[in-house]
Amino acid sequence: MSRLRDFAIEAPWGLQRWRQFERLTADLEQGGVLWPLKGQPQTLERTTVTVDLRKEWASHAPFGAGRRRSEFEPGRVALEAADGTLLEELRDPRRSFAGHTLQTPWTELQLAYFAGCAMWAYLNTPFLLAWPGVETEEIEPWRTGEGLWRRLAVRFPAEIATHCAVQTLYFDAEGLLKRHDYDVEIAGNAPGAHLVDDYVDVSGIRFPTKRRIFARQPDGSFSEEPLVVSIDLSNIRLS
Repeated sequence: MSRLRDFAIEAPWGLQRWRQFERLTADLEQGGVLWPLKGQPQTLERTTVTVDLRKEWASHAPFGAGRRRSEFEPGRVALEAADGTLLEELRDPRRSFAGHTLQTPWTELQLAYFAGCAMWAYLNTPFLLAWPGVETEEIEPWRTGEGLWRRLAVRFPAEIATHCAVQTLYFDAEGLLKRHDYDVEIAGNAPGAHLVDDYVDVSGIRFPTKRRIFARQPDGSFSEEPLVVSIDLSNIRLS
């Protein structure tokens, strides 16, 4: 356990405050080249995402046309009607991505898995660092035009479904998350540099509302073209 880990958890106003809530909901607008590449250009272009703060669960509603909604857990992903009627489901969904590359199209259930897995982790970070089995180590800092960003190498246990087992988080002098690096295993281990910005205060906790993901190069650099994924959050609420 590193001092940076503790600093990062407290910077958005603390783990004790976070644990007063059970769910987070936000309006979501997404863009970038990934969605059409995967054959899902508009399914989650504008939607509302809800994530659980105490277990790995997420839902997007609406999920495409027909007032459907998704339900994600590590071992199961499903699509439901607005009244909760099960429309289709996939058990052990991560196995369905075997052999995928970045260009392999996704089914709607695979999209629901990816989006649920990703947004649950994004919206629970940095508090996810306090989960049982999550290991952290501070590594050498990264120099930017804004000064040095301290970096944390994070290893996730197998029971947490996430992009990959080892990821890197970058924090500014205030302890706020500024960048998140990972390889997307279910998309051919595509390397991403995920930048976060535009923090707002929600119920006493600071959240980034602007996320931009680019293709990461082996030296850690990235180009802003193409924009792989854009995520803009608004109307964030905790309950």
